[in-house]
Amino acid sequence: MAVSFKIFFGDRKVVRGLRIGSRLDKYRLVKKLGYGGFATVYAALDQIENRQVAIKVPEEKFVADAGSLEDLQREVRIMAKLEHEHIVPLKDARFIDGRFVMVFPLGQESLACRMQRRLAHQTAIEFAHQMVASVAFAHSNKVLHRDVKPENFILYPNNQLKLTDFGLARIQSGRANQSASGTLAYMAPEQAMGRPTFRSDVFSLGLVIYRMFSGQLPEYPFEWPLPGATRARRILAPEFLDWIRKAIDPVPSKRFRDAVAMQNALAQIRQPLKTVRRKATASATSRRSTRQRKAA
Repeated sequence: MAVSFKIFFGDRKVVRGLRIGSRLDKYRLVKKLGYGGFATVYAALDQIENRQVAIKVPEEKFVADAGSLEDLQREVRIMAKLEHEHIVPLKDARFIDGRFVMVFPLGQESLACRMQRRLAHQTAIEFAHQMVASVAFAHSNKVLHRDVKPENFILYPNNQLKLTDFGLARIQSGRANQSASGTLAYMAPEQAMGRPTFRSDVFSLGLVIYRMFSGQLPEYPFEWPLPGATRARRILAPEFLDWIRKAIDPVPSKRFRDAVAMQNALAQIRQPLKTVRRKATASATSRRSTRQRKAA
């Protein structure tokens, strides 16, 4: 059952400044994790549960605006209903000391940070499956994320990847949503023109996965061969590479209709990585050694 959150409106007249070491009810701020213009994210300690958490605190100017406050409430309600192993769970959402806060389990790092270091190919395949599963679950609940990118996947212990930041998410109702909000580098062409659909999330997800294996982030118009295609071909089986190419096709109708279809297609690919003939090479080397010993 999805958890319901009620947003409590506290004393909005006095808003004290936040500093490391400050307390918000039971949460003590430990360090700043990031700032995105709309909100600041802190690592904090839940002093009652004795657990590390991440706290998202939107800027006061946005909370004071009725439209922005409505957006925050929508984000809370969307996240509260999306219970999935690869979606970051929302633990708390309310006003504390005049500030609106959203509380999540603290992860280790973002996928964007993890991709700056060497990533084993098999681990990248596991990440791809987890990312697709998270977006597919959102789509199956009619939620369009609209900002799928490496920064919005958080890594937890045991290589568990979880999708977060549904601040731009919308419940897809069939009507065109005239908004080009999102991150331009991962944005589908139709989303940039204010017409995002589930296929737009598929495109963004495909770009994230392509970047994991190619080491490159293509730019529009995404004509093949893309930057990094040679590297991707060395690593990936043709079926898996075709799956990615379909996801990032510039023409929306040529992509998977949503991440659910994308996930179903991925499940049919038994061997996404090219097989390496190491065993055969080792056997040949062993045979040569044996012949050399007998000749001696």
